Amino acid sequence: MKILITGGAGFIGSNLCEFLLKEGHTIKCLDNFSTGKIENILHLAEEYPKTFKIIAGDIRNFSDCEKAVENVDYVLHEAALGSVPRSIKDPITTNNVNIGGFLNMLVAARDAYVKRFVFAASSSTYGDSKTLPKVEDTIGKPLSPYAITKYVDELYADVFAKTYGTEYIGLRYFNVFGRRQDPHGAYAAVIPLFVKKLMNHESPVINGDGEYSRDFTYIDNVIQMNMLALTTDNPAAVNQIYNTAYGERTTLNQLVSYLKEFLSEYDPYIKDVNPIYGPNRAGDIPHSLACVDKARGLLGYNPEYSMKDGLREAVKWYWNNLK
Repeated sequence: MKILITGGAGFIGSNLCEFLLKEGHTIKCLDNFSTGKIENILHLAEEYPKTFKIIAGDIRNFSDCEKAVENVDYVLHEAALGSVPRSIKDPITTNNVNIGGFLNMLVAARDAYVKRFVFAASSSTYGDSKTLPKVEDTIGKPLSPYAITKYVDELYADVFAKTYGTEYIGLRYFNVFGRRQDPHGAYAAVIPLFVKKLMNHESPVINGDGEYSRDFTYIDNVIQMNMLALTTDNPAAVNQIYNTAYGERTTLNQLVSYLKEFLSEYDPYIKDVNPIYGPNRAGDIPHSLACVDKARGLLGYNPEYSMKDGLREAVKWYWNNLK
C-alpha cells in the first residue's frame, strides 16, 4: 500500500510510520515539526530510503496537502494540535489546525481519489456525557475548544462520505501512551510527565483528588486499530467512528502507584516519592471508559495490551531513552 501519514513525526504518527515500513508499505510523512520531532523518524529515512519520504509541510497550506496526497492510496490523518489546556489558551490556532487543516486534507484526498481516509478522532468528543462506558452513538456537549474541533472533524467526514463518496473511518483515541510520547513541554501528557518527574525524584502533581479516571490505551493497540481501519473489506465497517481503547478504567492515583512500582524496579528510591495534589483542570472530563464492542464486531479488534502491560513496556522504554 502507498500511504500518507500526516503528523508522521509525532508520537502516534512515527509509530505508525515505523510499523507500516516494516510491513513493506510505501510511506510518505507530512509534518511541520511544530510538535513532531525529526529525530522520531530520521532513523526510518536511513533504514528505508526507497520506501519512506519525509515532506516538510503544513496541513493549513492546501498546496502542501495536494502535493502530499499525490500517488497515495490511503491517508492516515494524525496531524493535529492536541491538548485541552492548549486549546483553552489558544482556541484560534487549535481551530485553524484541527478544523481548517482537516478540511484541507479531506478535499485534497477527495480530489486525488484516495481510497480511504482514516483519521484520529478523540474521546474528548463525549464531553459532558456521564454515561459509562462510552458508546459511539451517545455523546454530550463538548467541554473545550479541542473537543469541538475533533467533533467537527467527524461531522465533516460524514458529510464528505454522503456528498462526494469519500470513504472514511474515524478512531476516537482514548489517552494513548507509549514509546516516543514526549515528556517535555508545557502540554506533555500525564504518563510521560509523571515518568519524568519520578525518574528525577520529583513529586508528580495530580489535578484534583486523583480519583478522575481514564481508559489509558497502549500505542500497539492503536496501531492494530489503524491497520484494521486501513485493510477492512467489510462494507458495514467503513464510514464509521470507533472507540480506540482497551476498555479498562484507571484512576490517576492508581496510575502513580503502578508507575512507582514499575520504576522502582530500576531505581528503588522512586517508591518513596509521593504525589502532590492541585486543583482540577478546566475542561477535563471526570471519567472516561470506552466500550470497544463496535470495533470488535465490525473490525475484528482485539486489543493485546492491558493498561498495566502497556505501562510496563512504556516504563522500560523511558528508562532506556530518558536517562
